[in-house]
Amino acid sequence: MRQGVHQSWFCVHCLQCTRVPCVTTAHRGQYRCKVFNLYHESWSDTATVTIGPSSIADASWVEVYRVAVVISSTATDKVALLIGNMNYQYHTQLCAPIADVHELTNLLRQMDFKVVSLLDLNWQEMHSAVTEFLLLLAKGVYGLFYFAGHGYENYGNSFMVPIDAPTSYTSDHCLCVQNILTKMQEKETGLNVFLLDMCRKRNPHDDIIVQPGLLKVTANIVFGYATCVDAEAYEVKREDVSNGIFISFLKKRVCEDEKVTVMLDRVAEDMGRCAITRGRQALELRSNLSERRSLTDQIQISECSASYSARNLQWAVAHVLPKSHCLQFDCGVTVQLGFAAEFSNVMVIYTRILEKPKEIVSCSAQLTDFPEGVDIDLKRSNQETLIEAGSLLLIKDNLPSPEVPSLYTRIRSLQRLRGDLTFTVCLHYTYSNMDEEVQERQPVTVGKPLVSKLNLHEPRQARAWSASSSVSLSSFNVPECSYFTEGFNSAASPSNTWSYNAKTGREVSTTDSPSSSRGVNIPEETDSPELTDAPKPLVASKHLPSNDSNYKFSEMCNFHSY
Repeated sequence: MRQGVHQSWFCVHCLQCTRVPCVTTAHRGQYRCKVFNLYHESWSDTATVTIGPSSIADASWVEVYRVAVVISSTATDKVALLIGNMNYQYHTQLCAPIADVHELTNLLRQMDFKVVSLLDLNWQEMHSAVTEFLLLLAKGVYGLFYFAGHGYENYGNSFMVPIDAPTSYTSDHCLCVQNILTKMQEKETGLNVFLLDMCRKRNPHDDIIVQPGLLKVTANIVFGYATCVDAEAYEVKREDVSNGIFISFLKKRVCEDEKVTVMLDRVAEDMGRCAITRGRQALELRSNLSERRSLTDQIQISECSASYSARNLQWAVAHVLPKSHCLQFDCGVTVQLGFAAEFSNVMVIYTRILEKPKEIVSCSAQLTDFPEGVDIDLKRSNQETLIEAGSLLLIKDNLPSPEVPSLYTRIRSLQRLRGDLTFTVCLHYTYSNMDEEVQERQPVTVGKPLVSKLNLHEPRQARAWSASSSVSLSSFNVPECSYFTEGFNSAASPSNTWSYNAKTGREVSTTDSPSSSRGVNIPEETDSPELTDAPKPLVASKHLPSNDSNYKFSEMCNFHSY
């Protein structure tokens, strides 16, 4: 190498290089590269640089080493709130949000997101859920918000419609997405992702020009709209539970280790190649993301382990299932109660007979006397299969063996439970020498399961932050003390203990089965490992084929905006 032209350089992923011209023997030694931002810093491995005589020319220095260092982005934590509204009181019923929220929950959990998944929320419940979501955010945390349901867009602001919105709703009856973003920015989040699976048509009943709070100048915002401005979003009408169009394409890409915007661009390209969506629905991406931030980024907790553990506990409070336990009846029958979470506000209870005396020829344990508030279809309670009970998403193979008959009851809208969940186990049995059926009853109290601990039915602040221009955004302040704190003792009780695994960076329930997986939303039960066998894919969901001529536009149901 010719003398006087040597350069030693260090390269990071942002392609900025440090160059040292005219290297001499004084530059020999060990080098490290430091990459940092507002949230953390990272050092590369040590590189040893040796400088000596060249075999080509009799020189006192020569280039002998180059170092390239690639530093990936990290998050202090990753939190997601998923809301799917289907059963509207005054508007078209939707079908796909239940499968969409379920599948996206599973995928985000595989990427270490703490996910809160909720179905069918009214205005107050949506408002309270967002408030609790904001409490899980902090500096450097990745926050993801997903909404599937009715919606509209006026003057550049997006509005999500609760299930109790009146026929001619306005912004006062809805939640403004831009206001949520403003509050997220106050938490100094590392990434803000909004995935909105709803219509963006203008609402003719709403003439109010909303003025949300001013957004900070940050470079960490990503909006993924399921459809374009002034367009509608669709779902395919099917008899089974299947994904909507947006999630059908998103689920194939969301776990890719790519920058969020790159991943969504590929989703948009996939949708553009689909015959049934071309010209009708196209994903729109809006972003000011300047760094390579991915949903798969690792969680860095070395300098914030205390706050990370606190968030684990806060999140765990809303996901504690009742402990499985056995009931002993006077006749000698032992009945087991098990609990499985389908969503953060939907739970399945099963009963099965563990032991019975030989003289009893038949018996079954049924649940009855549930409190007011929770949503239970009595005609579909105490069913022999999950499908008959209305649960189309829980995986049958992960539930008790078919050789052990069980009865299933599905409880929805747990967020409306105002007190402890109480019910009665009614045992029906018949002796071999008797024709008449005998009954025994035992009352059961299991506390406040899952999201019911948060009391989302209670107001957090005045009903004002829906974004009316006459209301100051400052009126929406996150309370100092959250309803999360009410469940701290319950979450740490011996029957429902949660701890933090420093090696894997995830929360762990001491009652989890060793074979259970955090990556799949399968039934969980405290004492019965047969409920948490090896996870399987979502049974009822199907990919939307891009070249299937059987799907016609006339078979698609419009997400009506008004």
